[in-house]
Amino acid sequence: MISLKYLDLKSVPCPLNVVKIKLALEKLSKNEQLIVELDKGEPEEMVLKNLEEMGCFYEQINEYEKILKIKILNEN
Repeated sequence: MISLKYLDLKSVPCPLNVVKIKLALEKLSKNEQLIVELDKGEPEEMVLKNLEEMGCFYEQINEYEKILKIKILNEN
């Protein structure tokens, strides 16, 4: 069974949002998923770039005018 964790990073500046996601991913068990909400623009670019560099699988769930919601799968 897959469980979901939630992380609200709206209004969290770079690179703090990247650090918070890395810490949250370290705490996830295998096959847990992390739902993250973050601001569009620089935070979105930095987070997605870092997730790709870390080899994480993620998908966009929702996109609003100023907010992006993504799901990250922890396969480690």
